[in-house]
Amino acid sequence: MNTTTKIDVNDASAEQQDLLRELAHFTGDLDRYRHWTRTLIYTPGIHHLAERAGAFWLIDLIASWQLDPTVRREPFQVWKLDVKPDHSAIAVATDGNDTILASQDIPFTDFPLPTISVWLEDGTLLLPGEH
Repeated sequence: MNTTTKIDVNDASAEQQDLLRELAHFTGDLDRYRHWTRTLIYTPGIHHLAERAGAFWLIDLIASWQLDPTVRREPFQVWKLDVKPDHSAIAVATDGNDTILASQDIPFTDFPLPTISVWLEDGTLLLPGEH
């Protein structure tokens, strides 16, 4: 099951469908990438998402929030990006339940999906399907 997004594939554009299909193929791998800040590492699925969606900025955003002691203390984080029709967005981190750890408004993005969730687990950023 692909828990990366909550998009109805029938309502998605061809580009979105292609990206969702590609992301569904990432189910766990031993390869890792280290973020330049050294605050986290990330999986091939996250790397692919960043390359295909032009979203290395999303990894940077999540990594920068790891400098906040309140956020860093939480070993499991769910980061959700919601893109609005005007191409602004909001990134929200929770503890996987209802506790909001961080929130950041993004004035403009060309991120191709209307929403995506990624997990940060013990310092490793991954797609939910890679867990």
